[in-house]
Amino acid sequence: MKKILLITTLLISTLAASAQKNTSLSYIDKFKDDAIRIMHETGIPASIVLGVAMHESGCGNSTIAQNLNNQFGVKGYNTVVYTKHNKKVRTSYKRYDSVFDSFQDFARIMTERKQFSHLADALTHYDYKGWAKGIQRAGYAGSRKWASQVLGIINRYNLNDLDENPATQTQLADATTKQQ
Repeated sequence: MKKILLITTLLISTLAASAQKNTSLSYIDKFKDDAIRIMHETGIPASIVLGVAMHESGCGNSTIAQNLNNQFGVKGYNTVVYTKHNKKVRTSYKRYDSVFDSFQDFARIMTERKQFSHLADALTHYDYKGWAKGIQRAGYAGSRKWASQVLGIINRYNLNDLDENPATQTQLADATTKQQ
């Protein structure tokens, strides 16, 4: 009886721990509307906002995403303190009130910082590939594989469907016209 109780307890604690983790699909479902809103406000593709956030935060499962709502690894100007496992942790990462605030700050960085702002002038919100490569070239990440990793996430989950590609819209309109 003790073995059954022990196994049941272990199973419940394992399920509870795994239930707390975001999956890629749950992260997309939770934040796709925020990414689309950012796209409409700034012109940055929703697929880029979501794909970069998923890549940088491990779908919201990283320590700074969980404790600071920081989805992009953005550094701040002040030291932030948070508690993890009853210990105070000091970090230079920026704290946000919400994930949406983190998305907005990423968009602000992309549109206002000189090293990235040229992308908004040169690219549309349909050109997610150009955005990923441009962000990498502008020095967002040190890895030479960064853009291909973000593009891999976008392609795996068809995040570019969120970008309202004009070719797709035309195909939908044509299909609707033919049905009438």
